[in-house]
Amino acid sequence: MAKIAKYLAVVVLTISASAFVLSIIFRVNGIYFNTTPSFPVGFYKIIDAPITKGAYVSFCPPQDNVFDMAVARHYISTGDCPGGYGMLLKRVFAQAGDAVSISELGIIVNGELLPNSTQLKADIDGHVMPQYRLETVLDDSEYLLLSDINPNSFDARYFGLIAHVQIK
Repeated sequence: MAKIAKYLAVVVLTISASAFVLSIIFRVNGIYFNTTPSFPVGFYKIIDAPITKGAYVSFCPPQDNVFDMAVARHYISTGDCPGGYGMLLKRVFAQAGDAVSISELGIIVNGELLPNSTQLKADIDGHVMPQYRLETVLDDSEYLLLSDINPNSFDARYFGLIAHVQIK
């Protein structure tokens, strides 16, 4: 019996150490594992490429009350970004020159209503969601970032535009 316990302990220790080393290797190489419902679960690699519509980007949220609320309600994780926020992964839906409107009807970009962009009044726990409003044409440093997969995602509907300097 002691031999089996010792063997199991070695196996568990080996798996744990391997997972730890792999997590460091992934982090150093800009590879992240997404477990959120905003995008399909899987590995994503951060690359240095121009930011274009349709691209997936990772970003550190700016220090703001809306992101403090998001951490407190577990919409986003804690992490290494300023403010203690975790990095977020979203898709670019608007960039410089695009006309953007965020209202209770949803998000309209250049006259087209985006799918799954209607703001929720409350989350699944009944907490009131922020009701962000905006009507603007984006400048060179602004991006509209959303999840087009999950209508419950915490995205631009609730926090607005993200500056280029936030994108990694």
